[in-house]
Amino acid sequence: MQIGPHLLRNNVFVAPMAGVTDRPFRQLCKELGAGYAVSEMAASNPRLWASEKSSRRIDHAGEMEPKAVQIAGADPQELADCAKFNVDKGAQIIDINMGCPVKKVCNKWCGSALLPHEDLVERIVNAVVQAVDVPVTLKFRTGWDRQNKNALRIARIAERAGIQMLTLHGRTRADGYTGDAEYDTIAAVKASVAIPVVANGDITTPEKARHVLDKTGADAIMIGRAAQGRPWIFREIDHFLRTGQHLPAPMVAEVRHLMDEHLRAHYAFYGESLGVRTARKHIGWYVRDLEGGEEFRQRMNRLESTGEQLLAVNQFFESQLKYGERLQYRLAEEKLAA
Repeated sequence: MQIGPHLLRNNVFVAPMAGVTDRPFRQLCKELGAGYAVSEMAASNPRLWASEKSSRRIDHAGEMEPKAVQIAGADPQELADCAKFNVDKGAQIIDINMGCPVKKVCNKWCGSALLPHEDLVERIVNAVVQAVDVPVTLKFRTGWDRQNKNALRIARIAERAGIQMLTLHGRTRADGYTGDAEYDTIAAVKASVAIPVVANGDITTPEKARHVLDKTGADAIMIGRAAQGRPWIFREIDHFLRTGQHLPAPMVAEVRHLMDEHLRAHYAFYGESLGVRTARKHIGWYVRDLEGGEEFRQRMNRLESTGEQLLAVNQFFESQLKYGERLQYRLAEEKLAA
């Protein structure tokens, strides 16, 4: 799998997720087997480039290459300028967001709200591709609702403009994240273009990853929500795709160490006050399917310092050893079933 000059380790990618795929999380996913990761989306509005939030979103210091930044906006020139700005800051790949269905993004005619306006889509992809000398990719959806799917036309517009990879989420803008992703449209797009196509949507297990690749013929898969709290899913899927065999659940001691590293990097990235608050969601995802996880999450959310939070997390994973040397997700699942 290759994007421009960048040869990737494998075809199992991390999806860009606002408020999730910051630099510490991207780096962790890459260390745990992800072949590629894209930043949270950066706004194209130049008045926001110097803001603290935007500066964090495009911070790739020390990150495993290639470094990819996703940009979002509706004005072709602003997006072109934003792409150049990020390349000057070290971005090696620019990804254009035409997939986000969130209202506050779509209300500004960004993200998937662009899909009905194919003339504007064409102007945007041409402007960005012509503005930079690094590969430009596009992430989009199947259309704006189920009666109006235009992914094939968008894909052809993008390919003509010089876009070097397409990532297609198997839902429309109107679907949001509800219902099941469909893969027939991804298969049709893959059959219609010569550039790499990445399948995205509802890929939660190694078996589902194999099914989606077989169903669509896609060159790679992109995993989003399933990686929240389980960043080792990338090595699990990669191993299964290569060997047909499952890796065992991770060792409790390894997860405790990974959590410690992740939290320390997170605190260094965000600082004490913001670091504590923003770490809570990650910790909640890590423990949600484990015995005692919900009770721990509620207690942890009342802690106000990084030291207390780090100690509590280490103690929680130490307590998981009484169920075995490996994480025991079954315990929580069996308890819910009962």
